[in-house]
Amino acid sequence: MAELLYRLGRFSARRAWTVIVGWLVVLGLAGGAFLAFGGALATSFSIPNTETERVSDQLADTFPELTGASATVVFATDDGSAFTEAQEADIAALLDDVSAISGVAGVTNPFAVEQLRDEQAAALADGQTQIDAATTQLETSRAQLDAGQQQLDAGRAQIDGAIAAAQADGTYDAAKPVFDAQLTALDEEQSKIDAGRAQWESGTAELATQQDTVTNGQTLVDLSAELSMVSDTGSTAIGGIQFDEMVYTLPDTVKAEVRETLDAASIAGVSLDYSATITVSIDGLIGVGEIVGVLIAALVLIIMMRAFLPAVTPLLSSLVGVGVGVAGSLAFSGVVDMASVTPVLGVMLGLAVGIDYSLFILNRHRRQLLQGIDVSESIGLANGTAGNAVVFAGTTVIVALVALLVTGIPFLGVMGIVGAACVAIAVLVSITFTPALLGLMKLRALPRRQRAQIGAVSAAGRPLKAMKVGRSILAAAVAIAALLVIAIPAMSMRLGLPDGSSEPVDSTPYRAYTTVAEEFGPGQNGTLLVVATFDDAVAEADQLATQAAVGTQLSEQDGVAAVAPIAVSDDSTVFAFQVVPTDGPSSETTEALVHALRGLDLNEDAALGVAGQATGNIDVSEKLQDALPIYLLVVIGLSLIIMVLVFRSILVPIIATAGYVLSLFAALGAVTAIYQWGWLSEIFDVHSPGPVLSFAPIILMGVLFGLAMDYQLFLVSGMREAYVHGTPAREAVVAGVRNGRAVVTAAAIIMIAVFGGFIFSHLTMIRPLGFGLAIGVLFDAFVVRMVLVPAVMTVLGKSAWWLPRWLDRLLPDVDVEGASLERAHPVVHVQQSPESDASRDDDREPARV
Repeated sequence: MAELLYRLGRFSARRAWTVIVGWLVVLGLAGGAFLAFGGALATSFSIPNTETERVSDQLADTFPELTGASATVVFATDDGSAFTEAQEADIAALLDDVSAISGVAGVTNPFAVEQLRDEQAAALADGQTQIDAATTQLETSRAQLDAGQQQLDAGRAQIDGAIAAAQADGTYDAAKPVFDAQLTALDEEQSKIDAGRAQWESGTAELATQQDTVTNGQTLVDLSAELSMVSDTGSTAIGGIQFDEMVYTLPDTVKAEVRETLDAASIAGVSLDYSATITVSIDGLIGVGEIVGVLIAALVLIIMMRAFLPAVTPLLSSLVGVGVGVAGSLAFSGVVDMASVTPVLGVMLGLAVGIDYSLFILNRHRRQLLQGIDVSESIGLANGTAGNAVVFAGTTVIVALVALLVTGIPFLGVMGIVGAACVAIAVLVSITFTPALLGLMKLRALPRRQRAQIGAVSAAGRPLKAMKVGRSILAAAVAIAALLVIAIPAMSMRLGLPDGSSEPVDSTPYRAYTTVAEEFGPGQNGTLLVVATFDDAVAEADQLATQAAVGTQLSEQDGVAAVAPIAVSDDSTVFAFQVVPTDGPSSETTEALVHALRGLDLNEDAALGVAGQATGNIDVSEKLQDALPIYLLVVIGLSLIIMVLVFRSILVPIIATAGYVLSLFAALGAVTAIYQWGWLSEIFDVHSPGPVLSFAPIILMGVLFGLAMDYQLFLVSGMREAYVHGTPAREAVVAGVRNGRAVVTAAAIIMIAVFGGFIFSHLTMIRPLGFGLAIGVLFDAFVVRMVLVPAVMTVLGKSAWWLPRWLDRLLPDVDVEGASLERAHPVVHVQQSPESDASRDDDREPARV
């Protein structure tokens, strides 16, 4: 590999413009592919084999009209007064305009819904009034029937007495016709009374049915009383937009047209805001914070290089790599479900590792130039040695990111693949584009003053003096204690996905979210879809009663603010309800409610399912939490294997891995303290502390693993090289730190600056990732690699390099630093005299010695 990279570096230097133009063409092709084939990005996350996914699939089959993406538009009067009729008409007209947009399935006019609710309430009240009047009438009829029956019974008794008397005195036969006529008249009256009683019973039964209907209807009205679309003051209203496509497939063009329509609206005295579904797009992947981070990285490079051209080389290389990687990845967003945070992760990783990897090669080249090595030869050797280490380091990051596939979570796997692709391209750019730029720069890779010192710099350094063992133990103890203390908050870490409350306070999604929470209750921002499935079809006459019974049971659960039926399937076996929690979608009470509803045993013997954005977030977070231990074990296993191969030691990999775990948990503790507990919230603009971003820990695990192995490699490989060349073990530690700390320090500062720039990103989900990666690099580079690892290795001495002989024979020789390449190629120096004007030596021919 080293020899191949050596040749590639020399080729890139000789054919500099060919390589540079080639990469620019690739960049153009990637951009064109994105513009031609790029699709929509989403803020929601779907995981197969979850309860939310199962219920969502059921809803898609049974109620396809409920499965499209939805958005909320919040209207509010400027002066807090109730909407006027003119304002209501203008809002209705605006929503009609939105409904006419291709891709919009329909809209919900809040005033029409409230009018319908009022009409239903009035109809129920009128129905109850009519039932009460009919009940009174039936009671009167019953009283009349009872009185008639009493008179009839009395008349019959009187006739029976007369018949008995006539039979006793022998006059019955003569009076029989009269008696028969009287009895016949009584029978006719009885028939009339019986008919009236039958009519009364029928009316009573019908009235009871009507009463049940009204009662059940009133029950449903009462259950949904808190579910309104116009506030009590009449000054705020919620409009709904339903799209044809689901969130992942909703085109940006549709969202953009809806945004333009809403933004262009001008309703006198009314302001409007809308939810994140409409605002999310791929526009503005790079914001002010990210640009500031890159500028800080540029400043670090200028200070380190003391020359403009070498300082911009890593920046140019990283920008080309990021452009190719991100644009190329987005070109597949039309065929692969991709979250909005995915390309931002690619930008973050591409910028950071692109700058660092190019810096490693550039730093090696500059050091060789100072030693007097010929420009072309130095570029080849730098590419074959430092470039070889870059390939290995990049491979560890790629493996860690691709290993996200083992979680079985699709969107996380896509994030890992995109991140790995961006890192891979950053490696390719570093070992081709960077040598090409160095070939054009020639000796201008060094500042003017250093060019006068070419050939006069010795490779030998200052005498090595090992740190005392006692001081090493103290340093290690302090480092471990500090990291463990910082990691304490991670013990209480809750995972979740951000809601509108965590958006920037000046954004329309934040204003929409907070307005809804204040005027309608926080649960209105995270309604749940509850589906009750019956084994047998429910008769049409019983459906209302079934809805009332199920709705009542749902409302009795803790944390429920309102329940409303929304649909019944065509086969009358599936009933859908909307449940409004009392708290927001990311609250612990809502999470408890979801679990309670899923465990609820309905009296109606129906299977119950729960879906919605809140449940999806809960399922995603729980699935990710379950995947964390597995992924951590995979990463730790990879770390041990890679380190054993590189350093041919047992204890060094254990030290490196333990240090990585410490820095990881310290980073998670810091993230929890700031984003969940709200510490230093004003500094980091955390105005609504909540659960930690659910996929942040697993992303931090993968990325920090790769970066930790990079720093371990660039520091400890120097220790091993010094040790195997005869330097005592403890002095070899000093040699390794001395040779690698400058470039690792610069690389870590650049990483922190780039990652830190994303802490104030306009995308809420990327902020904790940026902070976690920045603070993780800080802990790993400056505490673990610079303090803890050297201290522990000093304490262990030569035992740190112990390796069983049988294992030593089995392990392949991994020449990461390219030492064999240096031995295979003779050094070519330039002839430099003290009198020469170094500023005129840029293009002179080298001389072999």
